[in-house]
Amino acid sequence: MTQANLADVWGLREAADRFRHETVEEMRHAERIVKRMLGVGVVPNSSQLRPVTLAGNLVGLLRQNAVLEAEIVALYDEATRFCQSIDDGESAEFFQGLLNDEIAHAEEVDAWLKSLSGFETKGWNDRAYF
Repeated sequence: MTQANLADVWGLREAADRFRHETVEEMRHAERIVKRMLGVGVVPNSSQLRPVTLAGNLVGLLRQNAVLEAEIVALYDEATRFCQSIDDGESAEFFQGLLNDEIAHAEEVDAWLKSLSGFETKGWNDRAYF
């Protein structure tokens, strides 16, 4: 959400819309996780959230997002494999669904970054206002 608003400030309406769409998808993931946690008797603790990361331009934001997507793909992959190793098929299926979504997100971020290659050296992307 912060990245969407920052893109708005920069006048990058399409980027802002894409970030807003991603925000909604991530909120749906959070809701699925909370429901799953409550269903297995675990109390969610969102006090350990990562701080928002910012960058001075769109390419910087996307590079940070690519790193975050890679981390979450690795986490969900590990969770899926662990659940399979303890024969918890229901949890393995849950994490596999999240993993598939995050792999798709990572591919979208990578494609977006590739579509912007070369622009960052042309000066159009120097937009930091903070």
